[in-house]
Amino acid sequence: MRHNKFKLAFIMLGIIIVLGGYKSSYAGDEEVFVKNGPRDKKVIALTFDDGPHPKETDQVLDVLKKYDIKATFFIAGKHANWYSKPLIRASKEGHEIGNHTFNHPDISNLSREQLEEEIIKCEDILIKLTGKKPTLFRPPYGSYKRETLEDIAKKYNYKIILWTTVDARDWQNPGANKIADTITNNAKNGDIILLHDYATNNTVEALDILIPKMIENGYKFVTVSELIENR
Repeated sequence: MRHNKFKLAFIMLGIIIVLGGYKSSYAGDEEVFVKNGPRDKKVIALTFDDGPHPKETDQVLDVLKKYDIKATFFIAGKHANWYSKPLIRASKEGHEIGNHTFNHPDISNLSREQLEEEIIKCEDILIKLTGKKPTLFRPPYGSYKRETLEDIAKKYNYKIILWTTVDARDWQNPGANKIADTITNNAKNGDIILLHDYATNNTVEALDILIPKMIENGYKFVTVSELIENR
């Protein structure tokens, strides 16, 4: 009987260790993928995908400078090659620069080798132009193979930044008021807001509407890394 009790205790201990290890590993994996920051603080991160653009990125930067706030730009490497000046300006003005692949493909259709090439090629041009290695990656279209992307992100020291449910779909270029209303009416503490600075001219006007409204409502705008550092 005593032997059986020890055997049962040993088995239970083993289960606890296994489950504990699994939980710890799972929690670590989840931290690679980020959709929001802390929900108990009135902070928001504005993010802009697909740039730089020769006109609109500078216009976005002008609005951000007007309100003295910082944002995060997820850069397509090929656009950085074509239009480097707005990217360099964004970096010098203290905005965060993230990796958005080189050619902006749907990475769920790529092999592991192709995806690594997309990420590294973009990383190389960003380092060349800004002098900084990016640590944030956003998959184009929010599409990816989880296990593959997670493994590559860990290998190259990236966090994978997605976004919260508020999506103004500004890439469809709706009116500025509609973009602004979608964000101001639905944004919550800790949200990562998805916007674009490439072929989305109404986004610039929308920023001049939504930023002062959200500041008036007590929100602070920060970069993605600032948002998630105290999660």
